[in-house]
Amino acid sequence: MRRIRTGLIGAGFVGPLHVEAVRRLGFVEVVAVATSSREPAEKKAEQLGIERAYRSYEELLADDSIEAVHVCTPNYKHYEVVMAALESRKHVICDKPLGLTAAEARAMRQRAAETRKVNAVTFNYRFNPLVQHARAFIAKGEIGKVSFMHGYYLQDWLLYETDFSWRLEFDKGGPSCAVGDIGSHWCDTAQFMSGLRIRRVLSSLSTVVPVRKKPVGSREAFAAAASEEMVEDYVVTSDDLASVMVEFEGGAKGMFSVGQVCPGHKNDLQIEINGSKASIGWKQERPNELWMGYRDRANGALLREPGLLDESARRYANLPGGHNEGWADAFKNLMSNIYSFIAEGGDPVSDASRIDFPTFEDGYRANCVVDAIVKSSASGSLWTDVEYE
Repeated sequence: MRRIRTGLIGAGFVGPLHVEAVRRLGFVEVVAVATSSREPAEKKAEQLGIERAYRSYEELLADDSIEAVHVCTPNYKHYEVVMAALESRKHVICDKPLGLTAAEARAMRQRAAETRKVNAVTFNYRFNPLVQHARAFIAKGEIGKVSFMHGYYLQDWLLYETDFSWRLEFDKGGPSCAVGDIGSHWCDTAQFMSGLRIRRVLSSLSTVVPVRKKPVGSREAFAAAASEEMVEDYVVTSDDLASVMVEFEGGAKGMFSVGQVCPGHKNDLQIEINGSKASIGWKQERPNELWMGYRDRANGALLREPGLLDESARRYANLPGGHNEGWADAFKNLMSNIYSFIAEGGDPVSDASRIDFPTFEDGYRANCVVDAIVKSSASGSLWTDVEYE
């Protein structure tokens, strides 16, 4: 595999995880990092062992030795950075959500198609081996016709009024916090596993903590407030809790909840899919088990063991059974698919059938679902069509 030089734009919570994942591949070298100014960029470069530090994304994009970039900025910067990266003829891996709105995501999708550069969005839960196995199992008709999908994605990191994140600010995080941040993951994973697209939604979005203590200075994502930190009152208009009913193509129904104010839930994504023959369920905090439910025989659990997985899923299991694999391993699997496609000279237009990672098309569709959820809640919880173009 030929070596690829890549750059990191934005180095908050998720940026270093991108670096760790691509370094595990062995043929991708992270050669530069860019933040909003020189000093933090140099600090991150030293911490992560990266050769170059740039004071702006423009400087990094001007580096012709860099072939691809990871966009790990806050959501409101995605559009301008992604569009500039495509103009600079770089391949782009963007953290989710792709845009603040579907309109932004649609424009990025269009520009990526015009430049024919590889484009990807980090819906990484797809790449857990048992999620891949569940997708193949359902596609083969093993659970019968899908009738119902349900679950949740719950966290507790915004439980206290002193908890704060830019994700709560409308101009930085977009019209939704919890739904846009983690609800998008639930929707993508459920659609990927089932092979069915969401057609319409009915939602109720809530703000459990209406006034928060916003730090006057900066704070790392997911970090707790320090006792000596200067804060100011901030009136929150974004959601930290939501309940959503969904309807899928083909008539299957669904329901899920998302919340970032749920004590004891750290990163608790759960999906269950019920069919006419059987049920199947996966829980992110127990990623090496796949639950199987039946009416006429005992329920069971498939433990992640390469030899027991569907052939299409085996390559995602990198360790023997009993050696647990989780979030970071699924993230690495995603990066492996993206960079293998780049290294092999894949064209995202003419070689679209070979793409096995979420693209800007998937990012756009996720934005469409989030927009519909926000619209439904604002309309008084009416059924609202997801408007794809």
